Amino acid sequence: MANPNIVGVTSIYGTTAYLIPSSANTATTWTALTPATNVINKIDSITATNVTSSAVTVTVSINSAVSGGGTAYRLCYNIAVPPNASLIIVDKTTAFYVSESQSVVVTSNVANGLEFVATYEAIA
Repeated sequence: MANPNIVGVTSIYGTTAYLIPSSANTATTWTALTPATNVINKIDSITATNVTSSAVTVTVSINSAVSGGGTAYRLCYNIAVPPNASLIIVDKTTAFYVSESQSVVVTSNVANGLEFVATYEAIA
């Protein structure tokens, strides 16, 4: 599992990914944010939007292994998103990299209660 040297970049593709966790209180690996071999993803933004009429809690972590494995390093933990509101979890000032040996995991306490949108750059 390589960690590409981003000084020798041959391509950068801007991408938007979406996720709606379908299970309550279950960690969901955001597979779209896990890069392909010899690619690194720079996560520029993650937004969680509550589409219910009640508060929904959210936890987002970067995990030290693929498929939600390893140690979870939380970007946010059990934050209540008010009804019909959005929470900016990551923006350009808090961007981070995900290598092919890591994963991003989201958890909410209500199935289908949050819609996640992320923008990222796939760097190869």
